Amino acid sequence: MSKAIVEMLFSVLGGLGIFLLGMKNMSEGMQAVAGSKLRKLITAVTSNRLTACGIGVLITSLIQSSSVTTVMVVGLVNTSFMTLRQAIGVIMGANIGTTITGWILVLKIGKYGLPMLGIAAFIYLFTKNDKARYTAMAVMGIGMVFFGLELMSSGFVPLRSMPRFLEWFHKFSAVNYLGVLKCVAAGCLVTMIVQSSSATLGITMGMAAAGLVNFPTAAALVLGENIGTTITAFLASIGTTTNARRAAYAHMIFNALGVIWITALFFPYLRLVNLVVGVDPGVMVAVDGAETFPHIREGIAIVHSGFNIANTLVFLPFIPLLEKLVRRIAPDKLHKETPHLTFLNIRMLDTPAIGIQQSFVEVLRMGDVVTKMMTYLKECHTSTEPKEDIEKKIFHREEVLDIMQKEIVQFLSDLLSGNVAHDVMKSGRMHLRMADEYESVSDYVAEVLKLRLKLRNAALAFADEGEAEILDIHDHVQAYMNMINDAVSHDNQAILSKANTQGDAITHMCKESRSKHLARVENKQCSPLSSLIYTDILTDYRKIKDHMLNIAEALAGEK
Repeated sequence: MSKAIVEMLFSVLGGLGIFLLGMKNMSEGMQAVAGSKLRKLITAVTSNRLTACGIGVLITSLIQSSSVTTVMVVGLVNTSFMTLRQAIGVIMGANIGTTITGWILVLKIGKYGLPMLGIAAFIYLFTKNDKARYTAMAVMGIGMVFFGLELMSSGFVPLRSMPRFLEWFHKFSAVNYLGVLKCVAAGCLVTMIVQSSSATLGITMGMAAAGLVNFPTAAALVLGENIGTTITAFLASIGTTTNARRAAYAHMIFNALGVIWITALFFPYLRLVNLVVGVDPGVMVAVDGAETFPHIREGIAIVHSGFNIANTLVFLPFIPLLEKLVRRIAPDKLHKETPHLTFLNIRMLDTPAIGIQQSFVEVLRMGDVVTKMMTYLKECHTSTEPKEDIEKKIFHREEVLDIMQKEIVQFLSDLLSGNVAHDVMKSGRMHLRMADEYESVSDYVAEVLKLRLKLRNAALAFADEGEAEILDIHDHVQAYMNMINDAVSHDNQAILSKANTQGDAITHMCKESRSKHLARVENKQCSPLSSLIYTDILTDYRKIKDHMLNIAEALAGEK
C-alpha cells in the first residue's frame, strides 16, 4: 500500500471519527441546554398530525439526529406514553428536522472549525456554570463537525488522481435510472452499517466536494441514506410491544415509499434544484489553480430538505391509512402485552433529557398499580366470601412492582452514568427514590392481604366496630395515596404541607383505633390471634401512609 493511500486513509478515518464525535457532543450539549424544553415538547404531542409533525421537527433540530428521535419515539410508544398515530406524526417531522444537519454543513466556516473547537473546549473545561458548560460543549461539537468534514474532504482529494478508484466510483454513477437505483442502494447499505445518516451525509458531501462523485450521484446517495437510517429504529423495536414495532415499520414504509416516488422523478427533480440554486451545483470552479465545487454542498442540502419536506406533505393526510397498514402488518397479540422499560435502556442513553421522561412515566405507572391494589384490597375487606381471583391480582401486581423497580434502577443507573445535566441528575435521583417507595407500598398492601387471609384461615373475625374502623382507615389512606399520586403527575411540589397535615390525621386515627381495640381486648370481645392481626394491619396502613409521605418529600426536593 502506497504512502499516499495510507495518508488518505488516515485523513478520512480521522476526519470521520472527529465528525461523529462532534455530532455526539453537539447533540448532548444542545439536549442539556434545552432539556426542559424537550420534555415539554414531548408532553405536548397530540393526535393532531400537524402538531405532532411540528414537534418532531423541533425535537430533531435540537437533538440533531433523526435516528435518536425515532428510537426515542419507539421507546415512548413501548411504554404507552405516546400513541401510534402521534408517533407517526413525530417521525414524519423528524425527517424534516434532520435536514438541518445538511444546512449546518453548508455553512462556509470549515476553516474556523479548529479555532471553534479550541475556544469552546477551554470554556467547557474551566467554567462552573452548567448552562455555559453545555453550550460550550455544543459549540465544541460544531467545531469538531467542521474540522472532521474538512479532513475528510482533503483526504478524498488524492483519489482523483488514482484511475482505479475513479473507475470504481463511476460504477455507482447516476447517469440513468438504473444508476440512480444503484446509488440509492449503496447509500442505504452504508447508512445501515454506520447507523447514522448524518455521518453518511457528511461522507457524501466530502466526496462530492473533492470531485469524486458528481452531483446526481451524491443526490441519489442521499436518498438512499433516508432508507438506511430506518434500520436504527427497527433494531430498537426488536423485543418491544406490538405498538412500538408498528412505529418502526411506519418509519420504514414512509421513507421507502418516499424514495420510490422521488426516484421516478429524479432527473426533473434535479433540474428543479438547479433552478433553486441558480447554477448547476456540480459545476467546477478553479481557485488558485485548484478545482473546487462551491455550490455542491448547497445543492445536496436542498435535495435532502426538498425531498423530506415534500414527502411529509404528501403523506401527512394519509397518517390514518398508514396506521391501518402497520396494524395489519403487526396485528394485536391474543394476550395482553406488558411493556418493559429496560427494552430500550441502552438505546435511550443518547437522549437523557427524554430518557428521564420515560422513567417518569414508569414511576406514574407504579402509582397507578398501587392504587389499583388498594381498590382490590377493599373488595377483600368487604367480601364475606373468598375472592381468590382478586387476591391473585394483588399478589401478582406486587411482583410486577418488584420488576418495575429493578428496571427503573437499571435504566437510571445507565442513564445517569453518562454526561448529563444537573436537572436530569436531580430528576433521576427523585425517580429512584419514588420507585423504591412505591415498591414498599405494594409490599405492605400485600402484607395486609396476607393478614386478612390468616384471619380467615383461622376461622376468626374482627368485632363489627373493629371492621368498620379498618375500612375507614383504608378509605383515608387510599384518598391520601390518590392525592399524592395526583401531585406527582402534575409536579405539584407544594403538596408536602398538606401531605404532612393529612398524614398526621391518619396516624391519629390509627392510634385511636388501637386504643379502642385494646379496650375490646380487655372486655374479651376478640381472641389473642385476631388481636395481633388487627394491630399488625393498623401498623401496615401507617407504613403505607409513611411511604406515600416519603414520595411527597421526594417531589418537594427534601432528602
